[in-house]
Amino acid sequence: MSEHTLTTELQDPHAKDPHAKDLPAPAPARTPEDDDGGGILGILERIGSVVVPVGVALYAVLYLGMEQVYWVFGINPQQAGIDQSVLLGRLLGTLILLLLSLIPALCVLVGLGWLIDRATRGGAGRLVGRLRERPWVVAALAALWSGATYWGLFNLVADLTLGIMVAVAVGLGVLAFLVPFRLLRRRRVGRAGMKVLVAALTGLGLGFVLILSLIEGAVEVRDTGQASDLLGYVGFQDQWAVLRDAENDKPLYDGRWMMLLGESDGTYVFYDCDKQETFRRPMETTNLGDLRLDPDREPGFRCGTLAEPAG
Repeated sequence: MSEHTLTTELQDPHAKDPHAKDLPAPAPARTPEDDDGGGILGILERIGSVVVPVGVALYAVLYLGMEQVYWVFGINPQQAGIDQSVLLGRLLGTLILLLLSLIPALCVLVGLGWLIDRATRGGAGRLVGRLRERPWVVAALAALWSGATYWGLFNLVADLTLGIMVAVAVGLGVLAFLVPFRLLRRRRVGRAGMKVLVAALTGLGLGFVLILSLIEGAVEVRDTGQASDLLGYVGFQDQWAVLRDAENDKPLYDGRWMMLLGESDGTYVFYDCDKQETFRRPMETTNLGDLRLDPDREPGFRCGTLAEPAG
């Protein structure tokens, strides 16, 4: 070692030797977070990127479903005092029950996948890994799924058979989603965006299927006076009362049961099952007596019997 080099190292230990060759910088040490995708935060991020878009889209479509339910009775949710805050408050209990049901179901699916992978000695995991490495395969599967989510929307405007819907889903997936999804797979940001888009379409698709079920349930209430469990889960109250005059507390409408649809702007909104008509009454002149939730109906009961002409 020359005297100049020794003097330089003594003066500045971090000084670079001009005669030394450039060496690549050592790679940073890997942490457990790098190996498992960010630890618990990475897992929560992956779950949230799917669950949150599904939940937001489903909730947005659900209000449209409630509009269709009250439209069956000839009113809108605002006339019955139902707005976004009221609907959310009624859905809290349902969301908690749904969460308690989905967590065990998700854990069972994860355990089943682990058992299948163990039974195949890792073959199932390797197969899934190979499929994920093929962008066209992933894009095709996501495109077909996204096309199928339009089933509920198309059924609202037309009655489609299974064969027609399969053709529509395949055609829509290939024409509209396949190439954009393949292009999004090129970058990490694009893959995340595709995941959010597919999750949002899934939520919308489930929402429109739910709307169809809600409309059928509302028609059943209008015809039979009996609400289904699904309507109760989304916040529709199957509540009945006998109306009384506020001045003398005498029964009104011959003491017949009326369905309370809601209240707004100082008025009650009722549905008369016997005459199959919706009407409003001021709250200050109306007392509600004998309130009942989900009353039992005799088998074969249908609304409108009093309005039917005598044989």
